[in-house]
Amino acid sequence: MLALAFMFSVSAAHAVWHSDEQAIMGTRVSVTLWHDDPAVAQRLAAQVMTEMRRIDNTYSPYKDSSDLSLMNREAPERSAANPLTISPEMTRLLDKALYYGRLTDGAFDITFASLARYYDYRAGTQPSDSQREQLLPAIDYRHVKLDKAAHTVYYTQPQVYVDLGGIAKGYAVDRAIALLHEAGVQHASVSAGGDSRVLGDRHGRPWVVGIKQPRGAEGVAIKVPLNDSAISTSGDYERFFIGAEGERIHHIINPRTGKSTDELASVSIIGPDGFDTDALSTSVFVLGAAKGLALIDKLPAFDAILITRAGKVAYSRGLAPPE
Repeated sequence: MLALAFMFSVSAAHAVWHSDEQAIMGTRVSVTLWHDDPAVAQRLAAQVMTEMRRIDNTYSPYKDSSDLSLMNREAPERSAANPLTISPEMTRLLDKALYYGRLTDGAFDITFASLARYYDYRAGTQPSDSQREQLLPAIDYRHVKLDKAAHTVYYTQPQVYVDLGGIAKGYAVDRAIALLHEAGVQHASVSAGGDSRVLGDRHGRPWVVGIKQPRGAEGVAIKVPLNDSAISTSGDYERFFIGAEGERIHHIINPRTGKSTDELASVSIIGPDGFDTDALSTSVFVLGAAKGLALIDKLPAFDAILITRAGKVAYSRGLAPPE
């Protein structure tokens, strides 16, 4: 996921805007809120960061003590007769992820990491052909057997490995906005890498989010005005390396092939909740422009902005300019 840039500044002249930014979840997490009490604003911003850290500590696949790591260790050893008990929150995350697996016919698949965890973008290495052949059968969201009522799960394939990175940041920004809303805040923004959600407007004006230029010079390709909504962007330029044959090998993996997708450079999804826009941005990236836009056009609460590798911009029906 890429970092979305909010197009605003906070100055001493507007003391009622309060901001904080910290490194959490392997990305930049920022919060900005409007409040007339600096002490309360500081406390609320700290609560946002605490909640972000809680979610990271609970669902990071890179932390051995996380609930997700525990699930990945134990669920392959379990069965229908002896499933693993999980928290209601983990149940909710898995349920949403499996819903998008079904909706997209596997384009969104949290078991992609069964193979994808063997990519190392810093070292510029990827799984071997034999490793890919061995692990591709483990990539299938249907291997994850969830009982929503009992809060239990087990995997039906021993090599399955779940990564919630395609949905957890969206969930996290929703949780942060809910925390601020419950505290009476009416104007706020929370961002975690490529996932952002805004509460209300920017005190009389819309929030304006910049979608990063995917190629060439650093900068903003498209500016999007937002009120009370979320936006998630997936891009092929945050974690990648160039392969031996000059191909761009990035972290958005097609679950069917175990390889990076090669049509789009950037996908941004706008909708009510980050929990959904996060999963949909990955889904559309994997599906490609035609199938991805067809999916979004069937979902009335969502819109999409796509940038192809050739630099062409495409919009969903709700954003397309009149002909």
